[in-house]
Amino acid sequence: MTVMQIVFLLTAVVMVGSAIMVVTTKNLIHAALWLIVTLFGAAVLFATLNAGFIAVIQVVVYIGAIAILFIFAIMLTRREKGDTGPGLNRGWWLSAVIAVLVFGGLVWLLQGWDGLSKAAPALGPGFDSVGLLAQALVSPEAYVLPFEVASVLLLAALVGAVYIAFQRKGEE
Repeated sequence: MTVMQIVFLLTAVVMVGSAIMVVTTKNLIHAALWLIVTLFGAAVLFATLNAGFIAVIQVVVYIGAIAILFIFAIMLTRREKGDTGPGLNRGWWLSAVIAVLVFGGLVWLLQGWDGLSKAAPALGPGFDSVGLLAQALVSPEAYVLPFEVASVLLLAALVGAVYIAFQRKGEE
């Protein structure tokens, strides 16, 4: 095994473990912190793929902005630190069986695909992936609308959290 394969496997194990902790922990602050670990693992995977710009964007945007926004919203809106309800509902096993079946179906589907064994083509020194990504984000024919919709939704979530946090006690 190469060093990159070992880094990938360790990162994958940490990401899967922290993703499981995100959905199983009762404390919402802890869930948000586990989400940060999972997102940082994705940044490590991007870095191992020589996609440094995307790795930095993963850290800055997802960890630095969205995850911190989650923590901010939780701290503004939650009165108690832990969830008092049951951690799992009665039908959890059905969800687990469906997840295993979907995973098995994806593995079966991808076994015959030769794209998993092919390497990416060499693009040469003149290829500007950051410039092409920037052009796609601001181009009206590409992703400018979803990009702006996501920013408006995040702003609405922040305004809603502030509104809920500052309601008077008599209004609740």
